[in-house]
Amino acid sequence: MAADQKLGISDNNKLLLVITIVVIGWVFYQLSAVLMPFFISALLAYLGDPLVDKLETKKLSRTLSVTIVFAVILVICLAMLLVLLPLLTAQIGSLFSKLPEYVAVLHASVTPWLSSVGFPIEIFDINTIKQALSNYWAEVGQVAGGVFNYMTRSGVIVLQWLVNLILVPVLTFYLLRDWDLLVARFRELLPRRYASKVIELSLECDEMLAAFLRGQVMVMLALATIYVIGLALIGLELALLVGVVAGIVSFVPYLGLIVGIGLAGAAAFFQFHEWFPIAMVVVVFGVAQTVEAVILTPRFVGERIGLHPVAVIFAVLAGGQLFGFTGVLLALPVAAVIMVLLRHAHQHYVASQMYAHSGE
Repeated sequence: MAADQKLGISDNNKLLLVITIVVIGWVFYQLSAVLMPFFISALLAYLGDPLVDKLETKKLSRTLSVTIVFAVILVICLAMLLVLLPLLTAQIGSLFSKLPEYVAVLHASVTPWLSSVGFPIEIFDINTIKQALSNYWAEVGQVAGGVFNYMTRSGVIVLQWLVNLILVPVLTFYLLRDWDLLVARFRELLPRRYASKVIELSLECDEMLAAFLRGQVMVMLALATIYVIGLALIGLELALLVGVVAGIVSFVPYLGLIVGIGLAGAAAFFQFHEWFPIAMVVVVFGVAQTVEAVILTPRFVGERIGLHPVAVIFAVLAGGQLFGFTGVLLALPVAAVIMVLLRHAHQHYVASQMYAHSGE
């Protein structure tokens, strides 16, 4: 109530605001598939805008600064698409092809121990398990082949992918060039009575997003690089796959460490059949965590408070469930806005008469 009075929001305006939010949400839901390239471009532009602004402080023009940053983003995306993706696909294929062999190794290692503790090992028939894995992999291959054949035969799907492939770079360039102008135009459209408060909230949302997105993305990339290099030096065949996966999930504190050690340790055991490589895996992840705590997080994230790990996981899962891949892209910005609004609502509630009289 105190916040509404301070901002001068009437009941009619509040109703209009709720209706507007509902309508916008409904439109986004209906157009989620069409809006995907726009959201990808907006995310890339948001990540690249600080670099453009920094280049402008070096006396470079906005257009030249945008061109440089856009070229860097384009090279990174092309490298991931043309180099990293085929390598990851090859390692995933190698992993599935060796699953029966890994099962045999696990069976030979675990069965004597299970037998010694009196566990009924007859339920683990190695031949049945290997045959089931082979059949499952064959079915997955048939399904994947059928989907690929359908996509190649469907002109609409191919055309949509081609359009998105061309549209995303074009939209990213123009959004990068006009980002500051779009922000200024948005602020001009705000009602003067509410402008200062809305700008204050938007700046807090931007700070939270910057702390998580811009900072954490750099930390994730750095950790993935360290993981891949360290595991490759050990000689792990799946170093790229495990390192990338561990780097991606490291947005949740300690999750990357746990997942990485688990996956890399299992891969090292199946590949080398010795304990020393597993110990080296622990060393690699220990060194990476030390580098993250001492250098990466203070440098890229700093002391700013980002989103809570539970909020991040819930936002990503809920966004994917409601809006698909577009929802995943929207999840963190929306979660940041909601967290800021909830924090302000909590502050106003604590300062309200309702809270003050609740203890009487």
